[in-house]
Amino acid sequence: MPERDVYHQVVIRALQKDGWEITHDPLTLRLGDARLYVDLGAEKLIEATKQGRYIAVEIKSFTGASFFAELHTALGQFLSYHTALALLAPDRVLYLAVPLDTYEAYFTTAFVQTILDKATINLMVYSVLEEEVVLWRP
Repeated sequence: MPERDVYHQVVIRALQKDGWEITHDPLTLRLGDARLYVDLGAEKLIEATKQGRYIAVEIKSFTGASFFAELHTALGQFLSYHTALALLAPDRVLYLAVPLDTYEAYFTTAFVQTILDKATINLMVYSVLEEEVVLWRP
């Protein structure tokens, strides 16, 4: 079992405030001998249709010395999880959760925006202080 991110509980509370029910902590994906662990699985009931919307969330704090080293690791994990979810749970949308200060400092730059667009990375931006979801970026 992988170590939890420093903001794991913050993201749980932010998702719950946003109306999500945490269904998996972590969400385990098994493909043959491979076992992958996405930080969270969540569901939100859509009242109009009485159907659920399902997401998986990989949490990153980006508190290390090198933003790009952490981004490379996060993108590799995201690609692996995205591929596994496409095979095992295609109705579940994967999001990379990043703190607001990191988003504002790095994820709004033209280069990182291009990476996100080319790799089709969904973001969930959260406020560490408010413990709230600030932005969903498809």
